[in-house]
Amino acid sequence: MDGYVVSVDRIIAAPAAALFAVVADANRHPEIDGSGSVIKAKEGTPQALTMGSVFGMSMKAGIPYSMKNTIIEFEQDRRIAWQTVFAGPLGRFIGGRIWRYEFDAVEGGTKVTESWDISQDKQRAMLKRVGPLVKETGEGMRKTLDRLAGVVGA
Repeated sequence: MDGYVVSVDRIIAAPAAALFAVVADANRHPEIDGSGSVIKAKEGTPQALTMGSVFGMSMKAGIPYSMKNTIIEFEQDRRIAWQTVFAGPLGRFIGGRIWRYEFDAVEGGTKVTESWDISQDKQRAMLKRVGPLVKETGEGMRKTLDRLAGVVGA
């Protein structure tokens, strides 16, 4: 963990536009999720996310819960990030982490970097101290990038 950010990257033999299209469709997140916690996008989730889009996600980590996500960074085919908080009143107290994907053209395809940024999370001090959680998050992100590669046939 570098400060409050965990990042993993992988070169995927596919164009950035194809990879970005999958990540920018929240309805496809369960397909690529390497953590096993993303169940499905909530009803009303836009098919193509853009700057300011808000989408809900049904999750499960032992028990079911829901997250509300807002797109806070968006550069078509280059970068997308959303900030996530608990859905409902708990969102005022729990959440704030940012999930970010960056896509850079390189020889052989696209370097995809996924980051878990807890610098704005309301529990950042606690999260940073939980070593197994940081390790699990990195492992889940590696699996996500592997699954993303599989989805686009790379």
